[in-house]
Amino acid sequence: MKSFMSVFLICFFIHAVGHDKVILLETESFQNRGGWVIDQQFMDEMGSPFLLAHGLGNPVADAETTFEIQQPNKYYVWVRTRDWVGPWKKTGVSEAKKATGFPGKFKVLIDGQKLEPTFGTGKAEWHWQSGGSIQLRKGKHRIVLHDLTGFEGRCDAICITARKNFVPPQSLKKLEKFRKKTGALTEVKDQGEFDLVVVGGGIAGICAAISGARLGLKVALVQNRPVLGGNNSSEVRVWLGGKVNFEPYPKIGNIVNELEQKNKGHYGLENKGEYYEDDRKETLVRNEKNISLFLNFHANKTETKKNEIKAVFAQNIKTGERIKITGRYFADCTGNGSIGALSGAEFQMTEKGHMGRCNLFNFIETETEQAFPKCPWALDLSDKPFPGRGDNKGVYGNLGLKAMGSWFWESGFDHDPILEGEYIRDWNFRAAFGAWDCLKNVDNQYPKHRFNWMAHISGLRESRRLLGDVMLTFEDIQNDKKYEDGCVPTSWSLDLHLPFEPYYKGFEGDGFISYDHHEKYKVPYWVPYRCLYSKNIKNLFMAGRDISVTHEALGVVRVMRTGGMMGEVVGMAAKICVEEECNPREVYEKYLDILKSFLWEGIPSK
Repeated sequence: MKSFMSVFLICFFIHAVGHDKVILLETESFQNRGGWVIDQQFMDEMGSPFLLAHGLGNPVADAETTFEIQQPNKYYVWVRTRDWVGPWKKTGVSEAKKATGFPGKFKVLIDGQKLEPTFGTGKAEWHWQSGGSIQLRKGKHRIVLHDLTGFEGRCDAICITARKNFVPPQSLKKLEKFRKKTGALTEVKDQGEFDLVVVGGGIAGICAAISGARLGLKVALVQNRPVLGGNNSSEVRVWLGGKVNFEPYPKIGNIVNELEQKNKGHYGLENKGEYYEDDRKETLVRNEKNISLFLNFHANKTETKKNEIKAVFAQNIKTGERIKITGRYFADCTGNGSIGALSGAEFQMTEKGHMGRCNLFNFIETETEQAFPKCPWALDLSDKPFPGRGDNKGVYGNLGLKAMGSWFWESGFDHDPILEGEYIRDWNFRAAFGAWDCLKNVDNQYPKHRFNWMAHISGLRESRRLLGDVMLTFEDIQNDKKYEDGCVPTSWSLDLHLPFEPYYKGFEGDGFISYDHHEKYKVPYWVPYRCLYSKNIKNLFMAGRDISVTHEALGVVRVMRTGGMMGEVVGMAAKICVEEECNPREVYEKYLDILKSFLWEGIPSK
């Protein structure tokens, strides 16, 4: 992989220097990203992965790369970036939510010379900020991103042009064409045909891929991060919930058991990244000879014909490489129902009052005093209560730092979880940094503590729910309604998250502390197979939190052990589809007895 990256970067820069009038440098493809991290979460909405200066208040190490110039000339520089707290400077924003200042400031240097502007100080929206001009000689040059704050500065791309009046395109469609023209996006490479293409490398996706592979299917697993596990990875750090191995199908959950962690932490420093065993998950998948794993590939396009998916297209979040993966059957395990939505699958999404997303964080005590800068751009909580401040408790009575940064630091309940994803994540940042600013600089607490870790990848709970032939309701569950195709056992109580009233005042519509509303039912309840395939896309399965359930029922099925068992069943159903040359609906209509025999036998464990 390393040698491929080197070849790709060389090819890219040769292509770029082939026409000096416009050169485009994608920051995620920089040869050395330093302390900046790749953020791909919002690329469908803003156009690309970008680099994020996620330094928790300490400027991160420089990112740098090189480019070549064929003709000496004056060149004009444009930097695609944004003022990430700009949305809270607009007219009409309430006083409690307002932001001042520019936390995401950074500089750009070419051959050691700083460009005059400070970036991240312009518009709230993603845009091209002018970097002025610079005289460049013929030959190789070094360009550097230099973070000034450590507070989430972001840079998508840098355009260098000899055209004085040229401004790179702003609209996403024109920008995509521009990227293709300059070589930032490669020609599509065909990766061949698979029996089952699983998109999404969380627990549900891993289990679907392994299930299908162990039953002899040729499987592709596509994941848009460098690690597997999704919410149960070291990047997000959410533990597995739910139980497995219930009668009358006691072997459903055997693959989930192979993913169990040896250790588990919950609050604060107990929630360690190494506990999530990312490497073991990847090894488990790579040891399956029938699985082709595509890490760092974000699926953002599908090819469909007569309500069937023929192929998915994915883009590498580091290199821009684009690939095509053809399949007979597809499994949407993205959580967001992305493949279904791209393919025209019917779905529902609760617009207001849905569950939110978390960016967990924790602190560590050191031997020396640790300063933390004042954050006027964060939430001003100096006169507000929040869990961890004084005697303000977390949902389950935790005090102090154990009430900080856990699952109930959650927001986005009334915002579109897809279109406003960056807004929601950044609101979580403002809440976390505002709370720590208050504790350190107003209350003068924790003099020797500092941030230890904060997730820049959000853990989502709810977005799109793809519609199947059955939409399961909580009333079905509560009334123990029996379905003959019940195949996935649930054990987690109804668990819906709502804004927590004691911490909501002043932040109406943007609460960042939640509580969990629980209701019980008879355990286990068996989710019908007909919730696991699309009602209108003939060859599309789904597993995880994007299956066919109502908002309330999602509060039961959304936990990851349950999602993993969905994946196991999807692999079984896909095997039947391949052998019987049928579609997922026909598995229920014609081959339900065969599916039940698979459920009884389970998937061989290793």
